[in-house]
Amino acid sequence: MNRQNGSTQPSRREFLQQTSGVLAGAALATAINTRAHAGENNTIQVALVGCGGRGTGAAVNALSTQGPTKLVAVADVFPDRMQASLASLKAQFADKVDVPQDRQFLGMDAYKKAIDYIGPGSVVLLTTPPAFRPLHVEYAVAKGVNIFMEKAFAVDAPGIRRVLKAGKEAEKKNLKIAGGLMSRHSKPLEEAVDQLHKGLIGNLITCWAYREHGVVPFSNQRPGESELAHQIRNYHCFTWANGSFILDWLIHNLDVCCWCKDAWPVSAQGQGGRQTRVNPDQLFDHYAVEYHFPDGTRLFAQGRHIDNCWGFFGDIIHGTTGSAVLGEGQPNPRIFKGYNQTPENVIWQYKGKATDQYQVEHDLLFDAIRKNKPYNETDRSCKAAMVGILGRMAAESGQMITWDEAMASNLNLTPGIDNWTLDTPAPVTPDDKGNYPVAMPGTTKVL
Repeated sequence: MNRQNGSTQPSRREFLQQTSGVLAGAALATAINTRAHAGENNTIQVALVGCGGRGTGAAVNALSTQGPTKLVAVADVFPDRMQASLASLKAQFADKVDVPQDRQFLGMDAYKKAIDYIGPGSVVLLTTPPAFRPLHVEYAVAKGVNIFMEKAFAVDAPGIRRVLKAGKEAEKKNLKIAGGLMSRHSKPLEEAVDQLHKGLIGNLITCWAYREHGVVPFSNQRPGESELAHQIRNYHCFTWANGSFILDWLIHNLDVCCWCKDAWPVSAQGQGGRQTRVNPDQLFDHYAVEYHFPDGTRLFAQGRHIDNCWGFFGDIIHGTTGSAVLGEGQPNPRIFKGYNQTPENVIWQYKGKATDQYQVEHDLLFDAIRKNKPYNETDRSCKAAMVGILGRMAAESGQMITWDEAMASNLNLTPGIDNWTLDTPAPVTPDDKGNYPVAMPGTTKVL
């Protein structure tokens, strides 16, 4: 019963009136969940909320899944980004993009209009800056819409708790939620982690997570643009918007290491700062955090975005009898006897074909919707994000922070975000020299 121009969908009340018999809660949720793709052509309607590069990429993946799909609504706060995204998508999927001007929603409340349009059983791609994820997830669940949510899912503990609560409500409604931790759907990594879990190198004793690359750009405020809009455009550079470098970008590495350990850390301590960064934003240009697992083993996470330095994006795992190299920006994980990671010491290496992990995470979501299979990655996604938040809290404060302390924190980086407009005062403001406040270890309070 896909909504087409000039036609309408039955309301929830009408749908229930047309349903014979008395349906139990789970069965009712199942029936509602099939509405948006139960028509003759079985098309799943899609809305995109957040039209930046990652959002456009997610839409490409959604429209490339098996079975008919159609993008029917988009939402953003910036018309230029929306139009660039639509132009790119129309060029690739001319027959799968049907978004006339009246379904191109602009503004802070645009997500509501896009979700309201597609209705129950459809899919919304939530790809705005992470600060907005909790309220968007909540609204989509309330409206009975399936979700792809890009990392980092939230920027603080209150946001994480909101998403976790919404995820539980989604289970009750038989909704499907995918989280954008694509490494979990990399076939090479899946097989490598399976070997580690089977004990190929004994008990895992130490993990290292690395994301070392060049500088993160910062753009000047555009004429006539509000302070809040300026910060949203530069969201990678503001803690309230992206949760920090260690959360928004290192989250994949942290998640892979915790996956290997099959555990989440219980505490962390670390450091970070601005060694070379001259932009007036809040971004640390380096982090180094030590995480402690329940069994006493440790994960060391290191992130840096400074030009002309050693670069590496991957993870190193040590077990009692050997080691593993994961990631490296390529699908080529290798496991070694001992700790000298040389070709002659390789005892396992992925031999299969490379997989597009970005595509797989959407394939699994849409397959679960079409076949009505349970699919909810909320809990694991939020825990992975919490590892990054815990690390940021430890590094910015200079304190040892426990997982329980971090999870219980009421530090809200975005007070009142549900009611923001682009003219709302931004969460942080520059001083008279144009510089924004930066966390200072030993002084900054995070609990």
